[in-house]
Amino acid sequence: QVQLIESGGGLVRTGGSLRLACAVSGGPISHYAMGWFRQVPGKEREFVAAISRGTWDTHYAEFVEGRFTISIDDAKNTARLQMNSLKAEDTATYYCAAFRAMGVVILPELYTDWGQGTQVIVSS
Repeated sequence: QVQLIESGGGLVRTGGSLRLACAVSGGPISHYAMGWFRQVPGKEREFVAAISRGTWDTHYAEFVEGRFTISIDDAKNTARLQMNSLKAEDTATYYCAAFRAMGVVILPELYTDWGQGTQVIVSS
């Protein structure tokens, strides 16, 4: 089990950018598939992006449309989500998650470790 702490959320205008970080402690990030999810009140948590361990294969939700990039900073044991061209509908609490497995994992129920979330507000 690892501990995950997200940071980097905040208030940004439509079209702006944010870079979220997920600091991992208690184990090397290279052992884990990592994912980003988001949730708004009253709705299910939805998949945003995922990256596999080792090969760093990535997968994105359709709504990302090339605007977000998930990456791993091995040296800092941190996962990142670069978000560009933000839209009002991207407003949500963003969570990172870890699962000690191979491959890209997009189902939230498979992840074993979760951060506390960081809030992103996109205003016009």
